Amino acid sequence: MSKENPLSQLLNQNNYVIIDGALASELQRRGCDLNDSLWSAKVLIEQPDLIRQVHYDYFNAGADCAITASYQATPLGFAQKGISLAESINLIKQSVALAQQAKQQYLDQIKSDKLLVIAGSVGPYGAFLADGSEYTGNYQLSENEFIDFHQARMQALIEAKVDILACETLPNFVEIKALAKLLQHYPTMTAWFSLTLKDANHLSDGTPLVEVIDYLNQIDQVVSIGINCIALEKVSLALTELQTLTAKPLIVYPNSGEQYDPTTKLWHKNHQHNCSFDNQLPVWIKLGAKLIGGCCQTTPNDIAQIAHYLKAAN
Repeated sequence: MSKENPLSQLLNQNNYVIIDGALASELQRRGCDLNDSLWSAKVLIEQPDLIRQVHYDYFNAGADCAITASYQATPLGFAQKGISLAESINLIKQSVALAQQAKQQYLDQIKSDKLLVIAGSVGPYGAFLADGSEYTGNYQLSENEFIDFHQARMQALIEAKVDILACETLPNFVEIKALAKLLQHYPTMTAWFSLTLKDANHLSDGTPLVEVIDYLNQIDQVVSIGINCIALEKVSLALTELQTLTAKPLIVYPNSGEQYDPTTKLWHKNHQHNCSFDNQLPVWIKLGAKLIGGCCQTTPNDIAQIAHYLKAAN
């Protein structure tokens, strides 16, 4: 039986949970070169203290939950850079320690023991491929191959004592089922599952969303379902669909609405919409969003804006 879900505790206290914002693009903003297949996991090796500082800045901006720098940190990805399995496991565990240190630094500063949550990021196989396929789901492995790919990282995150797992940016239904089965190997651990979509009714790989959510609804350890790294202007349609499919709390942490170029690893402005957190938050809340934060290209300022709005909404 899973332990008490920390997200439920936060929701009981505050009605909403504020997730942090982008890590990788924030590291780039602070001078890191992430044009690398390891992406933000490269900074775990080169400048770990900068990761701790970004986590701290998000807590300081009002985040209740930090997502670890393990999205692209996998033994297979590290092995391609000549890093041993033992060292890759240590780096994954270090991603948790850095978030925990930032949390403690913040709590010490404000002289509080309020509940803050560390979510261990479990990014998709598409992130390891580093070709943008987390937005298409255009890759095929068997369920067992996906389990083999994800197991060492998931176990390392759990051993490092994350509060919850963030199975995120998931575009592929076979992979989602593999992650859900793997989660059940660790019955005291809970997770959220956040997806990438082709449109409001389909997962990125084309699977009808109703099929995916029906599957996840049956797994008690999955305590929140939603979407991340979706463009701001597409969130409302997706939430409109999701709220009809699940009673689990909905999570949303969109990107800034810019478009990603997987070759250059850069984001480009898209001026075809006028959506902002400011004008979209009231809509998302009406559509049932309970856990809200930011993904790529969002900053501590965006999280401060979300925190300000949600605290006023209470």
